[in-house]
Amino acid sequence: MDGIKSQDLGLLLKLVSLQKREAQGQADNGQKAWPYDWQDWGGEGDESLEWQIRDDFSDEFFPATVYTVRSLESETGIGKSQVSNSLRRCLDVGLAKKDRKSGVPRVNAKRLYEFIVYGAKYVFPAKPGPLVRGIGTSFAAPVLEHRLFSAGEWLPVWPDARGNNKGLEISPLFKTVGHAVRRDPELYALLALVDAIRIGGSREANLAKDLLEKHMDVSE
Repeated sequence: MDGIKSQDLGLLLKLVSLQKREAQGQADNGQKAWPYDWQDWGGEGDESLEWQIRDDFSDEFFPATVYTVRSLESETGIGKSQVSNSLRRCLDVGLAKKDRKSGVPRVNAKRLYEFIVYGAKYVFPAKPGPLVRGIGTSFAAPVLEHRLFSAGEWLPVWPDARGNNKGLEISPLFKTVGHAVRRDPELYALLALVDAIRIGGSREANLAKDLLEKHMDVSE
């Protein structure tokens, strides 16, 4: 059996976001993840607005069109074959299971949270790299930017040509993270919190763990 890959973790977090959106309803999607008019990128296209107008969670479409391999590819930028392989690996190790009624993949939130908190820093380590243009992550993302102050430090960023910030490069869990977070504010929050655990000191990591537990709705 293949081991879990970093993109698998990104895909699992996307499933967490989808399930949270499903439970809350589309109208609330993204409002708790960042300010309504906030974005850390520019350029052509209305990619950053798509989360506001998608109606895939109406009874007519859900869940068939939302959790398909094709839809997950479109949302994350991860290729269809890679999505299929990721789902298989996650099902094999018990980080996900199929819903008994709908058949869609569901995340075992408690197991995933424990894996992130105790293993992500070691299994998927990340260190700040060279100065690049990109999208803020960890304490530079909106989910943490008003909670942590790092005066005098370069911001941690995912490299992205459309990013508005310059900072130290942080290798994302998957290459198309810029595409994925522009479409999903909640996914952005989740990925940034994971990065704070991967690269942050104890203060940053502990705060990120608490917020991640709330965002993932982890039950005891």
